[in-house]
Amino acid sequence: MNFWTAQTAKMGDGWCYAYDAHKLRGFKQTHQPSPWINDYAAFSIFPVTGKLVFDENKRASWFSHKAEIARPYYYKAYLADYDVVAEMSPTERSAIFQFTFPKSDSSYILLDAFDKGSMVSIDTARRTITGYCRNNHGGVPENFHNYFVAVFDKDFEMVKTWKDSTFQNEKTAEGNHVGAIVGFKTKTGEKVMVKISSSFISDEQAKLNLKREIGDKDFISIKNSAKTLWNNELSKIEVEGGSDAERQTFYSALYRLLLFPRKFYEFDKDSSMVHYSPYNGKIEKGYMFTDNGFWDTFRAVFPFFTLMYPELNSQIMQGLVNTYKESGWLPEWASPGHRDCMIGSNSASLIADSYIKGIRGYDI
Repeated sequence: MNFWTAQTAKMGDGWCYAYDAHKLRGFKQTHQPSPWINDYAAFSIFPVTGKLVFDENKRASWFSHKAEIARPYYYKAYLADYDVVAEMSPTERSAIFQFTFPKSDSSYILLDAFDKGSMVSIDTARRTITGYCRNNHGGVPENFHNYFVAVFDKDFEMVKTWKDSTFQNEKTAEGNHVGAIVGFKTKTGEKVMVKISSSFISDEQAKLNLKREIGDKDFISIKNSAKTLWNNELSKIEVEGGSDAERQTFYSALYRLLLFPRKFYEFDKDSSMVHYSPYNGKIEKGYMFTDNGFWDTFRAVFPFFTLMYPELNSQIMQGLVNTYKESGWLPEWASPGHRDCMIGSNSASLIADSYIKGIRGYDI
């Protein structure tokens, strides 16, 4: 449901990571399917040391690809300006971060909730930051929110909020663009862990997602679980022949193919599958998928799912039916709701193709 990426570009830039860039501005939760459609419900986390800065241009740190590792299940970078090693590993709706700090009396972790409407609240007793962000580029109802929770394993010695370009000595902030800052002293090589989750349904659902997917697990455990999950998915197809480079290209393409359409559903306290509808703004039952442009994918991606991932394809078809029930239309470009930027009825052909090939489990 949620992806995480290193961020080199400015907030709101659809080209959020450029390989030829030299500075990182944050580690961003993203739901972006393409640079042209752009992102929604994005926020970021970032460590700094020394002078406290929040502005994304001022806080940006030099990094080198020589000290960067990028895998489907793990990311690592060295932030040269702050002498901090940043690592992250994902679950479906959550992520775990590990920041290795230098000896410093002025170590900070920033949570930037981005613009277009956001809120943060710091709870020192529980060592948490909660809040929401509402940024989007269309295709959302009026009540659209992404609720997040961040849980730290170290006590806060200093807290501040940031609201529309100004630091505040408050624990709560709400406005167009807000953020939260927590600070502490660190020893050489001290690791600070942050567990983050979010929900399109509620603050309580975000906390439930975090408890279920990460809970008391440590960084290595989550990293290994993510690696196993990706290996299981990619190993469903075994290829023979060709060069090492060609096989690497194949599995790199398969990895990217499996990223979209995005899961857009959660499991409530009763373990029932539910989703916030990006079409009518209600909490509905069943599957929902999004972030896909069907005129780009109906010819090859979905026929491939039908043949090689039939269970997943059945779930996606159920999601298409739910989209029709909740909006009166099948999607052509959804991100997260209708974006009205394509012609035709390409998604209808997918339902027919799936049915003809024996995929069932959805009401047509």
